[in-house]
Amino acid sequence: MTGSVDDPRERRARVIVASTRAATGVYDDRTGPVIADWLRQRGWADPMVQVVPDGDEVVAALQDAVESGADLVVTTGGTGVNPTDRTPEATLPLLERELPGVIEAIRRRGAESTPLAALTRGHAGIARGRSFVVNLPGSTGGVKDGLAVLDELLDHVIDQLHGGDHER
Repeated sequence: MTGSVDDPRERRARVIVASTRAATGVYDDRTGPVIADWLRQRGWADPMVQVVPDGDEVVAALQDAVESGADLVVTTGGTGVNPTDRTPEATLPLLERELPGVIEAIRRRGAESTPLAALTRGHAGIARGRSFVVNLPGSTGGVKDGLAVLDELLDHVIDQLHGGDHER
């Protein structure tokens, strides 16, 4: 999908996978490709997928993604209660405006499949006035639940960030 009528450029997304085991080759990441495929199916420019270990590298990847001017930054992983799960803490300082209802909707959707969805921590909001940032869980099921929620919201959020008006 391209931008709104007033902004015809391609929309750009970054996907950050927070997983020490995937980053070190213990196993292949399966969530980043799911998100990238979903975005491509929606007409977004080919998203950059970056797999990083939990911790400081998540902070650096998030800062870089926002500084690059990405319209959308989606993280996957690091939202649980493991001591190394720190993606929400890395995200929150970047947000100028939070959108807590997005994360509430993602948890609600996940709870339809598993009670463990209640353990998902995360944030969603606007960074630098132009990047929509969303933390998704690290499981493929959690990612699919999150994308189902975003499917209903993403175009509107991005259009609003680019100065669009509400449909009448």
